[in-house]
Amino acid sequence: MGLATLAAGIGKGLFAGAFGTVAMTVSSTAEMKLRGREASSAPADAAGRMLGVQPRNETGKKRFATVVHYGYGTSLGTIRGVIGVAGLAGPAATAAHFAAVWGNELVMLPKLGVAPPATEWGAKEVAVDAFHHLVYATATGLAYDYLDRRD
Repeated sequence: MGLATLAAGIGKGLFAGAFGTVAMTVSSTAEMKLRGREASSAPADAAGRMLGVQPRNETGKKRFATVVHYGYGTSLGTIRGVIGVAGLAGPAATAAHFAAVWGNELVMLPKLGVAPPATEWGAKEVAVDAFHHLVYATATGLAYDYLDRRD
């Protein structure tokens, strides 16, 4: 694999990750409205802890959470790009990407102290979280495959 091929795969992954993030935003926003729950602050809390950023008010917290959500989701598309360059495609690539993305969340958020371990969430919350990450991985995979075919 050449450097140009890797760079192209990562670039396609970034665009695909942005698409996947929008899809996940739609699914989670609809689910939050249906269930009457607030958005999770754990990803923004984790980023804030790692970057030393502490928003000053509710408006700042919401803005930071949005930036983290889109930045994180878009950047995680690079994993899909590397998976594609490695030769995996279609549902197998989506499954590998889903495992990497969701597995990272399940390990890192509790490790950073911003969310309890998934064993304390309850089956319904685990299923809902898995669903949203599956929406992300599926949409990212479809977008990546589309961009890869056009190449």
